[in-house]
Amino acid sequence: MNQINIRLVKLPDAGQIAEIYNFYVLNTHHTFETEPVTSGEMQKRIGEIVKIFPYLVAEENGEILAYAHAAQYKSRCAYKSTVEISVYVKNGIKGKGIGTKLYEKLFKELEQTGVHAIIAGIALPNDASVKLHEKFGFEKVAHFREVGFKFYKWIDVGYWELINK
Repeated sequence: MNQINIRLVKLPDAGQIAEIYNFYVLNTHHTFETEPVTSGEMQKRIGEIVKIFPYLVAEENGEILAYAHAAQYKSRCAYKSTVEISVYVKNGIKGKGIGTKLYEKLFKELEQTGVHAIIAGIALPNDASVKLHEKFGFEKVAHFREVGFKFYKWIDVGYWELINK
């Protein structure tokens, strides 16, 4: 593997990001979306997030291998210091530490923003995601049973939290 570059997202990255995400939409329960996201829709989502929060990509030779971002947790004003984070790695290249590198940079960026609580919602089972989050000190704080229905089965969701000190 060549040098991985971690950088801020650019709107033209939306097509490659949508391709990464759509693998999970169509083949896993890791997201509760059931229809593929277009490049245009992904560009709109990116545009909304980057107004306030960091959105990073990991690229190698111009190819985006993964992305991670923070987003507003809930819209009520009292939640303004809480974010929800996401990371998605291109299918076929997991286990190479790219998610870890993205999160290291994302958490450094979040330290500068005054974020107090970082939330990660994980559709279960997903051992790789649980392991990644717990590696950074996240603790499981909630478990909701059978809150999603995809691929003809009920899916649990766990929530992990990290307090930014």
